[in-house]
Amino acid sequence: MSLDLPPVAPAVTAELVQGLTPRLRKRLDAGVTKLAGRPSVRDGDTVRIAVDDDTHLELHAPGGTVTSTDAIRCGCLLAPDCLHRAAAASAAPIAEPEPDSEPQSRPQPLPDAGPASVGEDAPGTPDTQSASPTEPETPTPDQRAAAQAMYDAAAAVLEAGTDGAGAVLQAELLRAAHSARISGLPRIAASAVSVVTQLRAARGADPAYRLAELTAALRDGLVTAHRLPGSTSLELATLCGTARQPYAPDGSLRLYGLFSEPVLTATGYAGAVTWTADAEGRLYTVSDVVPGGPGRAVGAGDRAVRIGDTALTHRELSRAGLAVSGATVSPTGRLGAGAGVRAVRASGAAWREDPLAGLWELPVTDQVSRALTGGDGLLFLDVTLIGTVREAAGDCLLADCDGLTLRLSAAHDHPALPYRDNLRLLSAAPGTRLRVVARLEPSPLPRALLLATDHPRDPGTHLDLGLDRLQHADLPAPAMAPAGSSPAPDEAPLHLLRRRVHQAASAGRRVLAFPGDSATDSRRLGRYGLACAGDLLDELHSAAADRSRDVFGRLVPADINRFARAWLAAAHYTEEVDRSLCAAAWGADPALPPAP
Repeated sequence: MSLDLPPVAPAVTAELVQGLTPRLRKRLDAGVTKLAGRPSVRDGDTVRIAVDDDTHLELHAPGGTVTSTDAIRCGCLLAPDCLHRAAAASAAPIAEPEPDSEPQSRPQPLPDAGPASVGEDAPGTPDTQSASPTEPETPTPDQRAAAQAMYDAAAAVLEAGTDGAGAVLQAELLRAAHSARISGLPRIAASAVSVVTQLRAARGADPAYRLAELTAALRDGLVTAHRLPGSTSLELATLCGTARQPYAPDGSLRLYGLFSEPVLTATGYAGAVTWTADAEGRLYTVSDVVPGGPGRAVGAGDRAVRIGDTALTHRELSRAGLAVSGATVSPTGRLGAGAGVRAVRASGAAWREDPLAGLWELPVTDQVSRALTGGDGLLFLDVTLIGTVREAAGDCLLADCDGLTLRLSAAHDHPALPYRDNLRLLSAAPGTRLRVVARLEPSPLPRALLLATDHPRDPGTHLDLGLDRLQHADLPAPAMAPAGSSPAPDEAPLHLLRRRVHQAASAGRRVLAFPGDSATDSRRLGRYGLACAGDLLDELHSAAADRSRDVFGRLVPADINRFARAWLAAAHYTEEVDRSLCAAAWGADPALPPAP
């Protein structure tokens, strides 16, 4: 969308779309496209759009966000129930709660919900109001209704596909997000917003769109909405999620900078996160992530960290140290920046010096087990570069890690960030031994996203690959690549099921309803010991093609609930098998966390 519009709250978009007549709803997508080509002017907190020569549309965003329907005004004759207001809200970014940066002195639990994890940012914490020992905690009627609304909206997306999931269907998802948020279900709300964000990226041909991310958002929303009505106690707390991370006092901390990574999300947030560690190897993060675009992500490394009175930038902190008093820390290790926190610069440590060197001494299998069982996903590895391998998504850097052939990919594909350019240069130095920090990427082959590496010519320093740019002069002379690297094993053909899951998320139920021979794929899955995958594939095709007729021979509407259940079972199965295959590739145990 070319218009520079302020974010709009999900409830506002949902209410404006609901107020349209059926005739105007059919024209809403065309209205959104037409509005994108109209001139607009921003004046402070107000954006004015010239709908035509005589009609102007205004969006008032005090504080940067449109929070009420009255804040969108149109001068046409059909206002306030006109197409223009709904089109503007549908074209604007979705307003989301900003990432937590200030500690809460007394965290308040959500009504009828324990604070547990939501998305990637908040591991669960014990509820301050535990369930009664005699009567298990159960969802409220409002929570059940919100979960059902999310399930129905997500099932409708699977029925329509991205091409059919226009502004009206997106508004239903946003309505479900609003209902979930006010009912104390932030995890479902976040999933609904994520689905809408991915749908808009797909329909707008955004280069940042990833089909796997749309599939993951749909899967998480459906599985949470499916399980919540029958859940109790701790499971209910996990499914509800938490809207904010509670911060707890943690006294004085002596931290050593590890690395810094830029943040650039599809939901419109940008900045940087710097990782640090204490003398015991516990990890802490200092973040500066606010609404913004690629420019802010590129320059975030040179912004001062927002903690205490220190003038350190993120780039400097990743190589220095920090002494913090009155520290407050969230369950994920994020440092708070409240008024009572004091921080000053301290000496740092190289990766090959104590105490940071201990992070690389933990066995790789234990690190992978920790990442697969809810850890931070970081891997601290010693590798020897081998070369590159061509894949559908681009070239991958190959490295030997304790006898495993590891595939290292760019952590972010945006061209403004130097990840991919740095990997291309590293691939020109086979035989180079490096100490790296990477993030585990679940895959049947050992794979990780490369975040930072020590300098190829100076092991006493390191490079943040999302912020620093390697030069040819930084590379050593090519050495011999390690011999005897094992070839890629014969992979189980799980892609036969996964691609159908992705096709349904992209093109809808009808793409799987076409006549075809799925029995061949099912038999092939069975030959590899994946008989359950074959059964799920057969059920997915059967549910997609299930159309009955009434007594007059007319086709009755398809059972989208049956197809949604079949799709969810297949998507959940592929996710769990991927975790197991990933653990097997690394020689780790996917079920048990590593010993402390």
